[in-house]
Amino acid sequence: MEPFFTNDAVVLGLLVIIVAAVFHTSSSSNPKWKKFYTYVPSILLCYFLPGLLNWPLGLVSGEESNLYFVASRYLLPASLVLLCLSIDIKGIINLGPKAVIMFFAATIGIVLGGPLAILIISTVAPDVLDVGSGEEVWRGLTTVAGSWIGGGANQASMKEIFGVSDSLFATMIVVDVICANIWTGFLLYGASKTQKVDKWLKSDTTAIDDLRDRVEHYQASIAKIPTLSEVMTILAIAFGGTALAHWGADVIAPLMEARSEWLAKYSLESLTSGFFWLVVIATTIGVGLSFTKMRKYEGAGASRLGSVFIFILVATIGMRMNVGEVFDNLGLFAIGITWMLFHVIIMIVVAKLIKAPFFFVAVGSQANVGGAASAPVVASAFSPALAPVGVLLAVLGYALGTYGALLCAQLMAGVSP
Repeated sequence: MEPFFTNDAVVLGLLVIIVAAVFHTSSSSNPKWKKFYTYVPSILLCYFLPGLLNWPLGLVSGEESNLYFVASRYLLPASLVLLCLSIDIKGIINLGPKAVIMFFAATIGIVLGGPLAILIISTVAPDVLDVGSGEEVWRGLTTVAGSWIGGGANQASMKEIFGVSDSLFATMIVVDVICANIWTGFLLYGASKTQKVDKWLKSDTTAIDDLRDRVEHYQASIAKIPTLSEVMTILAIAFGGTALAHWGADVIAPLMEARSEWLAKYSLESLTSGFFWLVVIATTIGVGLSFTKMRKYEGAGASRLGSVFIFILVATIGMRMNVGEVFDNLGLFAIGITWMLFHVIIMIVVAKLIKAPFFFVAVGSQANVGGAASAPVVASAFSPALAPVGVLLAVLGYALGTYGALLCAQLMAGVSP
């Protein structure tokens, strides 16, 4: 069905109005709004309300709109530069090994969750594994594994390696996006209840609290009302860094593509992705600038502007969610949801065993399932000061994506009827 609004300028206006309305009401002194936002986090609304514009209202189309591409390619790297401008490297190092442990627990949960989901669904409803084209469903699910452990480049690699048809691949993209977005919604909600969850996990949040407090105290100590000159300089840092990241990606990605056969031998196809290098270079620029005098622009609101870009990205991600498509592929979504549940269970068990904070659970999971586009979003839901942690773990996911997906593929092939 053709969306009512096809002009992206109109769609962007609607998204920004929604985000602004959420922030306006969430900061209201009205007791009714205060009570409402006690139970419903503002970032969750910024994520789900744009999805309603897509389905069931049919006002916009996440597939036809180019806003997500623009936000992820321009606003995301700009926000990474600004959010990393005041990064506390020592504080991140002091977070200890639990963040990495939870990241690998998330990866293991996906690797094992795929075959376990196939095993259960094939026993309960064997017809689900017959998509009518004679093609084996497990082959299509390998592309989901590639996406959930690494990213788009890993997903495309699995399509080529296992000869997945275009029609099955299109269906798997829907399963991938909807299941991942639903889980992201849960994580954003959980971020608002992190103290209760940490209490249940018996977590030691000292290092996270220390990092957040140090960054927030630094921000407060240099905070000022910015001049127009300072605002323009911050924009120059953000989009100048973005330009440099794009230029670097445009140079490096083709060089890597020319060596794709050699990289394929070591399952490093992610290095041929321009988006991978865009994220890596933007993050590196931000971290590098944090050691210079540019760090002082944090006082003029650098991270605040970066957060604006992040929330626009959140809205464009939410806009792509069409829950109505679930009803067209109920069987495959049953596999996807079961798969995600195993991923969640393994993460919770590991977190409980090592008493890891919920922040590590959420960011470790999203660094796998969502990648660089949404890991900093979830990290920012806890605190903008923690966004760089999500980015660094997401980059690790790109590196391991193909390895994990290949292992998962072999296990799924073994258990498929």
